[in-house]
Amino acid sequence: MPMDWTPPPKNPGGDNDFNKLVEELKSKFGGRRPKSGLLWLALAGALAIALATSSYYTVGPEETGVVQRFGAYNRESEPGLHFKLPLGIEQVTNVKTRRVEKMEFGFKTAQVAARGSFRDAGSGETALMLSGDLNVIDVRWIVQYRIRDPKKYLFSIQEPETAIWDLSQSVMRRIVGDRWADAVLTLERAEIAIQAQKELQELLDHYDTGVQIVTVKMQDVNPPDPVRSAFNEVNEARQQKERMINEAQEAYNREIPKAQGDAKRIVSEAEGYATETVNRANGEAQRFSSVLASYQKAKDVTKKRLYLEALHGMIAAASRVYVVDQSVRGLLPHLDIAAGARGKEGGK
Repeated sequence: MPMDWTPPPKNPGGDNDFNKLVEELKSKFGGRRPKSGLLWLALAGALAIALATSSYYTVGPEETGVVQRFGAYNRESEPGLHFKLPLGIEQVTNVKTRRVEKMEFGFKTAQVAARGSFRDAGSGETALMLSGDLNVIDVRWIVQYRIRDPKKYLFSIQEPETAIWDLSQSVMRRIVGDRWADAVLTLERAEIAIQAQKELQELLDHYDTGVQIVTVKMQDVNPPDPVRSAFNEVNEARQQKERMINEAQEAYNREIPKAQGDAKRIVSEAEGYATETVNRANGEAQRFSSVLASYQKAKDVTKKRLYLEALHGMIAAASRVYVVDQSVRGLLPHLDIAAGARGKEGGK
């Protein structure tokens, strides 16, 4: 269970004022023993000044003042001017509860943070992690947080910023170690950031740090420099494979429906042709049946009619028609029916 009693801050703001005034008075008198009345007057003035200067404190607009009385937690103060018990009885620590702080892992921005003494790992040890398939990955990320409970932040654990730093690394290494390198490098960055924020917040709540994680952002994820070119080649090959698969799928989606449509059209045409052929055959069969019935009723008449129909069809298709007189012997007399027909048409 965390204790509410801690040693006073290094600079409590008011507990050394009285001692300073006494030293100044000694220096002014040059070590000589002053008169008793004058000494008591000087001491009273020094005490009054010490009481006045150590009886108030100011809390900034982004801060919350945490007041300790004899080293134990007493109360909190909002931004503004406040009064406290003087001469070190009450001490104030201002905590920036309305500011979002940022920690950078694996890299540093150009602006050096005010409280960054423990961020010296740089992009070497901090960034290099081992994935689930035993590949080394260079992971760089940002953790943004704010102080939600200043009492817990000051009194629950020592060096809370170092705790946030160490817990962030531990959580990120475990999450990356549970995944394959390809997933970490490509598709699961957002999922990793969300999971890291959730697990880091759970750990900070477990240790009563009074810290709220605002966001975890994956800044950059790459393979180490010695194998980066090989990884880029593998990544390009994978992208080319995916592109070819997509093109093949697009061609499949385009050609298969077309082929299916052509097949349906051909089958429909074949079915129509089959129906037409069957109907024509049925018609021919019915016509033959009717001719057969007529033939059976009057054979001579039917034969002559069929002969004339066949002769008419042949004459209509012939370019020249000759009629031969069988009674004439010798020279073959003939009659050009087609020429006679043309002559008649010309006379008209």
